[in-house]
Amino acid sequence: MRRLLIFSDLDGTLLDHATYDFTPALPAVAEVKARGGLLILASSKTASEMLSFHQRLGLGDTPMIVENGAACVRPAAVGSKDTDYRAIRQVLRTLEAPFRGFGDMSVAEVASETGLSEAEAKRAKTRQFSEPGLWHGDAHQRAGFLAALARHGISARAGGRFLTLSFGATKADQMARLAAQYAPAFTIALGDAPNDIEMIDLADRGVVIRNDHGPTLPDFPQEDRILRSTRPGPEGWREAVLRLLPEWDALQKGPVPHG
Repeated sequence: MRRLLIFSDLDGTLLDHATYDFTPALPAVAEVKARGGLLILASSKTASEMLSFHQRLGLGDTPMIVENGAACVRPAAVGSKDTDYRAIRQVLRTLEAPFRGFGDMSVAEVASETGLSEAEAKRAKTRQFSEPGLWHGDAHQRAGFLAALARHGISARAGGRFLTLSFGATKADQMARLAAQYAPAFTIALGDAPNDIEMIDLADRGVVIRNDHGPTLPDFPQEDRILRSTRPGPEGWREAVLRLLPEWDALQKGPVPHG
């Protein structure tokens, strides 16, 4: 029997873009749980930021993919390990580049740069595996900065505003590891932004949640495996998951014997 694994982005996908409410998705979450499936949250947020949503959704000991795929942690391990983060900060101190990370900012500065409340900004600064920040240099300096980071095994991914440094793992990397751990598995991945593309593409069935606040994701190499929701946020999440669960149900029945 294949294990049902649902990998889901948070902001704009399982959570409403403006209110962070996930209530409309709860009927579909209940159906996943009724089938013994796991809902695995996958976000650019820190584990500290994600823990409240994880607990309110009643996900027990299910692991979380955190900091845009930099790591995968279980709830009990939140905040217990920051070796990667300290290593990144140490390299930054040796480079003296025009990069200002969250570790260089006060809680008030992070709140100002992100639009988060100070309580949320404090959790966003509780980093274990990656360092987002603002680049203040020119293109030539940036190329040299990226090359220097690469020599230390650190990669940089550009988002809408921040340049995020990590040791290279992605949401898709963590998804593949979990799928292997729970094999055999049937995977569904849902997201709404460019940093979700690899994860959506890797799943047995990928879901693009309608995003009214950003660019539409381009067609995938195997677009026939992709479902695009007609509604945004948690309403689109519910729509897509309830539509795909019958496919998993059919797999459990297996082929009809002949003769």
